[in-house]
Amino acid sequence: MRPDIEQAITLLKQRDDDALEKALSLLQRTVFSFSMRICGQRQDAEDTMQEVLVKALPYLPKFDNPSALAKWLYTVAKNRCLMSRRKSKFAPEHELSLEQLMPGREELQRLDGVAPVSPEGSSIRREQDQRLREAIRNLPPHYRIVLVLRDLEGFTDDEVGEITGLRSGTIRVRLHRARLFVRRELTKAKAKGEQAARFRQKPVKPSGAERCRKVFAGLSDYLDGELDDFSCEEIETHLNGCEPCKKFLRSLEATVEGCRKSPAECLDRQRAATLRKQILATYSRALASGK
Repeated sequence: MRPDIEQAITLLKQRDDDALEKALSLLQRTVFSFSMRICGQRQDAEDTMQEVLVKALPYLPKFDNPSALAKWLYTVAKNRCLMSRRKSKFAPEHELSLEQLMPGREELQRLDGVAPVSPEGSSIRREQDQRLREAIRNLPPHYRIVLVLRDLEGFTDDEVGEITGLRSGTIRVRLHRARLFVRRELTKAKAKGEQAARFRQKPVKPSGAERCRKVFAGLSDYLDGELDDFSCEEIETHLNGCEPCKKFLRSLEATVEGCRKSPAECLDRQRAATLRKQILATYSRALASGK
């Protein structure tokens, strides 16, 4: 959960106009960034932010628990983003299968993992951040929501379940496949210029293919500490004897770490101030009319 929400709760307890505007500024950042990651379009994200905060404003002083406010805001924003999407021409959804997301033999043979970016490589870092954003936006929305909530916004599985209404098992499956998809998209982008044939997604067919498949299916649970000791030992035994799978795990781990460190989507300060005035004006009119 973002520290902005905790700071906003502290400001709202002061119950004065200046504190309210500061709190609203913090909540703008949170709701806009999440909405941008889910909607993918700046105008949709702004509209979602405005609608959510106008709806939230009368109730904000009643919240004294940052977690409760966060879950409420994210739930409303998520619903609004999905409703906006259903009205668009991009409405059709599709499922991601594990077979689609497993690397081909050639990719496994040349996989080196993802090299860390040095602090001085800021332009490279910006380029990587942009590729990551594009990869996340290419996810089917019902996978994107789970990945964004879990890895970018920092919610637990239980909190993601409260926001989305999904069962724990469904969350784990979607999260893992979303991570695999993003890893694959980043690998494609990194290898731009190479022959496209190298990235045709074919199931791995060495003698241990079935064992590799089982390992791929459990890698996110392994990284997140969700497996029991026996299952962890099984995966580690396989990794010790399978260098391609070990390298694949490192690249997936780097993908997850990249998501967790991904910078928030930002709203221009002047634009944020203009929209904040509109929210407060709408709220004032509602109070004056007794609504």
